[in-house]
Amino acid sequence: MNVFIADDESFVLEGLKVIIDWYELGFTICGVSRNGEDALSKILELKPDLVLLDIRMPKLSGIDIVKLAREKQFNGKFILISGISDFKYAQTAMRYGVDFYLTKPIDENELTGAVITIRDDLRKEQKKNHTLLQYRAKAKDTILRDILTGKGDFSNFNSYDLHLAAPVYQAVIYENYNQDSFHIVWSFAELLRVTNQDNNSFDHIHFQEKDIVLLKGNFAIEHFNIFLRHYDTNPQKFSPLDSLFLTYGRKVYSLEDVRLSYETACALLNRRFFCEQNQHILGWHQLPGKEEFTYFITPEESRHYYRVFADCIQTYNRTQIAETLKELEKKLFYAVDDVMSIKYFLTDIYLQVKQIISHIYSTADIPFPTNAAVINLIESKYYLYEIIQFLSEQFEMCMNAIGNPSREGVLNDVLYYIKHNYSENLKLETIAPLFGYNSCYLGKIFNKKVGESFNSYLDRIRIENSKKLLKEDRLKVYEIAEQAGYKNVDYFHKKFKKYVGLSPAEYRKSLAPKP
Repeated sequence: MNVFIADDESFVLEGLKVIIDWYELGFTICGVSRNGEDALSKILELKPDLVLLDIRMPKLSGIDIVKLAREKQFNGKFILISGISDFKYAQTAMRYGVDFYLTKPIDENELTGAVITIRDDLRKEQKKNHTLLQYRAKAKDTILRDILTGKGDFSNFNSYDLHLAAPVYQAVIYENYNQDSFHIVWSFAELLRVTNQDNNSFDHIHFQEKDIVLLKGNFAIEHFNIFLRHYDTNPQKFSPLDSLFLTYGRKVYSLEDVRLSYETACALLNRRFFCEQNQHILGWHQLPGKEEFTYFITPEESRHYYRVFADCIQTYNRTQIAETLKELEKKLFYAVDDVMSIKYFLTDIYLQVKQIISHIYSTADIPFPTNAAVINLIESKYYLYEIIQFLSEQFEMCMNAIGNPSREGVLNDVLYYIKHNYSENLKLETIAPLFGYNSCYLGKIFNKKVGESFNSYLDRIRIENSKKLLKEDRLKVYEIAEQAGYKNVDYFHKKFKKYVGLSPAEYRKSLAPKP
């Protein structure tokens, strides 16, 4: 605690500084003065806990100093000393809030007793004030929670008394940019370069497992905007924003609407999954409107995409893989489904592609990760772009692993694709776009280079493979027809006889060893 001493006589002033051990009694001398005006000025500036003051001072008397200090809301303690024992002086002094009136010459024990009494009273007041501040802080914390959730009874508290009154508000939520880290060490006031005495600029609250800052007033919000402009792109390595991710709602103009700003910031935090690489900030203007969420994850969508990717891998169509991944990423940005559902959706696409490629190229050495490893990896990713990047890398790995070593051009890729997919419902109209051609032009090239039509070549490949299956003698004819790519067994019979000269059953019989 601090004590201020004033007396117009220098030798008395020096004596008052040493007459008792101020430090041992819990006080530090923060200033001295020898005239009334200077003493009043310093008292109001330094706000000491205790003032030891002579009653007779030039320019202003001790009584005047006490009176004027009280009028200026000074609440410290006073000990008034006087050369005369005058009851009227003492009575006047007590009326203005002087705690002790002592006469000169000062008795050391009497002064010590007065100082100890005042010290004990100050400590009791400090303890009481600290307790009140704690209760006040808890009450304000509860009120802030109610404000954020829209449950506040705004007629039941004084917003000015709690330093919550402001012309404008904005809710900000922050967390670590590195989501594996647990500690943020920085000051929001320092980042905004504002003072926050009595929480006049902003309030901080930890609520619903979030760190929330409620900005109050134009000054704080303007500094927040300066902060955003400074750090929004490419934050400097090891700067505060490099370790920080934050979202903010729109500005609102009443405490009742603070929940709207907070709800927007929460919604943005839930969309962190869709951020770009090195993106540290999401603002209210980046939240899509409800009407924009139009994409639904369905089994049909999954089937469409894994078939497209499987075809692109087999046709080495890197451009279409990249464009399809970009299209998928854009659609998912507006998906109505939650993040975990999106992860399951992408996992399913990958595992289906893996199954197709593994089946078609069963002899190829493709270093696929295990299904469990893929599921764990995709579930552990924090961002959509990380999963898209993983899919791109895996599809590139597949193309490199199954690459046709003898291919000399697009036509060889087409033939390679047919040999591995003849059992599917292949048509020139669906294959041509995979290789960047229209069907008429590819058909002409096919006829010229191969010497027969696409359909004729496909039939020949199918019949050759069905002959191998017939020779193995483990499947029925209709099963072989289906595996060869013919859904209609009668049509299979017709084609087989055309190319072989025998029916499938006759061909199988001809392969049987003769007795």
